Amino acid sequence: MDPIAELRHIVAATPPAPAAMAGYLEKVHERAYAVTDADVEALKAAGLSEDEIFEQTVAAAVAEGLRRLDRANEVIV
Repeated sequence: MDPIAELRHIVAATPPAPAAMAGYLEKVHERAYAVTDADVEALKAAGLSEDEIFEQTVAAAVAEGLRRLDRANEVIV
């Protein structure tokens, strides 16, 4: 399988994020450089596991990377 297609498949197969993660995941999409330990600690305090936080963070970051790749490909073509 094409590596990009595989990434798309993995992101699509990721379960929906809990509502408590909405603001955090928006931050990951828009300004990942600003995510802090305090953001993660707040999610853990809300009852989310480290595994769930990690999986949703990676899925959001990969999805944003793919979105940017798609936009770049549109411009190039």
